Amino acid sequence: MRFVSFLHSDGPACGLVQGDQVLVAPASPHADLKAAIAAGALADLARACEASGIRMPLAEVTLLPVIPNPGKILCVGLNYETHRRETGRDVVENPTIFTRFADSQAAHGQDLLRPRVSTDFDFEGELAVVIGEGGRYIPRAEAMRHIAGYACYNDGSVRDWQRHTIQFTPGKNFPQTGGFGPWLVTADEVADLDSLRLTTRVNGEAVQDTTLDHMIFDVPRIIEYCSAFTPLSPGDVIATGTPGGVGAKRKPPLWLKPGDMVEVEITGIGVLRNGIADEAG
Repeated sequence: MRFVSFLHSDGPACGLVQGDQVLVAPASPHADLKAAIAAGALADLARACEASGIRMPLAEVTLLPVIPNPGKILCVGLNYETHRRETGRDVVENPTIFTRFADSQAAHGQDLLRPRVSTDFDFEGELAVVIGEGGRYIPRAEAMRHIAGYACYNDGSVRDWQRHTIQFTPGKNFPQTGGFGPWLVTADEVADLDSLRLTTRVNGEAVQDTTLDHMIFDVPRIIEYCSAFTPLSPGDVIATGTPGGVGAKRKPPLWLKPGDMVEVEITGIGVLRNGIADEAG
């Protein structure tokens, strides 16, 4: 199943994607995708969407980030050896974790905003994991059953602000810099996560390309680690890291500029597309 969050005539809504159509969820306690996940009601939501009789062309829907209102967005840095090497960072025993704010996200089809205080705007194609069943101290062996589904993520990074100190937070949290979409693919649709291929393209040219088995810390290890220091809740998002090939480490650097188009594609998940525009003002 594939679910989207989008703007409906009377506010935020969610729906089930079938082909090029969105089957709109009826007004109910689970019309919010995060609420449906928290209730363990994604199958019920799908049936309600099919029964509602309300269909809209996907191309005409204004999408929102897959989970517009996550309680937490946790991001893993330096989680592919190719990226660790290109940055010159040391080998570490535990995942490098930083956070994003919900308002730093953008939907599929929405422009990412290059902030007016910087021109060093970079791309980072990633797999996003959306938590289904919450928990604390989740054992690695049980981690996969805590996943509601997956999406594509572009952890857009304002590199000079990221490098102001050893902390990543400012450069990762400018408004509307992180793409999240196009939809949530439920976990039962993904049989072999490690075999999926992640490709990032800028203006049609592949700039990152890997399979997910090249993560240094795999998804179960990330969930185990993160749930040790904070309770994970339904709808929480984990961006699992980017492979080598980021714009900052190219010669010359490849910075995103207005008019560019960035695509993050993960086989079996979808293609996230975001244009680039300058922040107003």
